[in-house]
Amino acid sequence: MKIWAISNQKGGVAKTTTVVTLGGLLASWGFKTLLVDLDPHGSLSSYFKMNPDELEVSVYNLFQDASRKIGLNPGLYITETGVDRLFLLPASTAIATLDRQSRDIDGLGLVISKSLFAVSNQYDYVLIDSPPMLGALMINALAACEFLIVPVQTEFLALKGLERMFQTLNMIEKSRGISLNFAIVPTLFDRRTRASIQSLRVLREQYPPFVWDSVIPVDTKIRDASRAGIPASHYVPKSKAVIAYMHLLESIMVQTMGNTKKVVSLS
Repeated sequence: MKIWAISNQKGGVAKTTTVVTLGGLLASWGFKTLLVDLDPHGSLSSYFKMNPDELEVSVYNLFQDASRKIGLNPGLYITETGVDRLFLLPASTAIATLDRQSRDIDGLGLVISKSLFAVSNQYDYVLIDSPPMLGALMINALAACEFLIVPVQTEFLALKGLERMFQTLNMIEKSRGISLNFAIVPTLFDRRTRASIQSLRVLREQYPPFVWDSVIPVDTKIRDASRAGIPASHYVPKSKAVIAYMHLLESIMVQTMGNTKKVVSLS
């Protein structure tokens, strides 16, 4: 089982869109795929028409189980999405309280890692939607993953958020004692605007070893898929954004299999 996290310390960069679209593509290619929502806003859960304010079982239950020293069994809380081979561990808004409960949960930062180990023979891929703020949930996502995807909107405020993400990655690598392989993915690119073009140029000049060599374009059909609650890979499979995500997925799969040059790590 391969575990990828999708994370950035800035919202609105197409993080959840990236999770859903890559997950949908993996499922359509025959891989049993689990999506994990670790964002208190519950955008990933909402995508599949679940209400994070009303969920009775969610990823929060795993942290409750850990605090009670009950064996971690995420299978109790995983649900179907309505898409073949695509499953979801949803989030309830209650997970926003985890940082305040840290003293009650031993090994708080490893709850997701240990939980996924318990279902490692049941899924081919796990994609984790990480929250945009540094805390227990982001630490769980980064501690559990073996590859990190960092979506960055091609606009200048998003580039500032990327600086904070690099500081976090440095901290995680020191605590893990190993380098975390990752790729920066330029998103919401609009070739008609000077801001997008200039931001992409800055990205590639400042972080040349890490930036994916293509872009995810702005595509209004992605919004239509979101409104329908269906992955864009299934709703509009020939849209320009889905085709771009397909190329991204192929690139990451090859890189993580070691068949071409390895994605450069931070250290």
